[in-house]
Amino acid sequence: MQSSRPYLVQALYQWLLDNHQTPYIVVDAEQKGVQVPRYLVQNGQIVLNIGPTAVRDLELNLSAVTFSASFGGQSTQIVIPSDALIAIYARENGVGMVFGHEPIMPVQEGETADDSQREKQGAPTLTRVSKDAEETEGGNSAASETSKVGAKKKPSLKVVK
Repeated sequence: MQSSRPYLVQALYQWLLDNHQTPYIVVDAEQKGVQVPRYLVQNGQIVLNIGPTAVRDLELNLSAVTFSASFGGQSTQIVIPSDALIAIYARENGVGMVFGHEPIMPVQEGETADDSQREKQGAPTLTRVSKDAEETEGGNSAASETSKVGAKKKPSLKVVK
């Protein structure tokens, strides 16, 4: 699955404009692919006004936010990969959304993300189980899981065919 972040940014941007608010974004300037004026980065982050009067050629697409803006009288091309977006909000009242870390999702059916990467992020493990395999394991696996009271186990999802 694709990240929901760029879709939410597009929707919130339009919503803020429809309500006559000035959209600002908070960016993790340390992420790979971020192109922003480094002298404006503070604590690894930068806040940018992306309102129509502040930027030119704004593109909010699935992979990145790109635009041209003037900083200190010098035109600068800005590139912000979607993963580097931390928040979008209205300057006037702070209404908006802060984005958390999204779980790693398989790109295609049958393809899963690296388990070690999941463990670092605390995401559940995805296990594929066929209907035949579940029956040979003794029926309802959910019932057998709940019978193990007190046993701490990493959360997991099972996909049954």
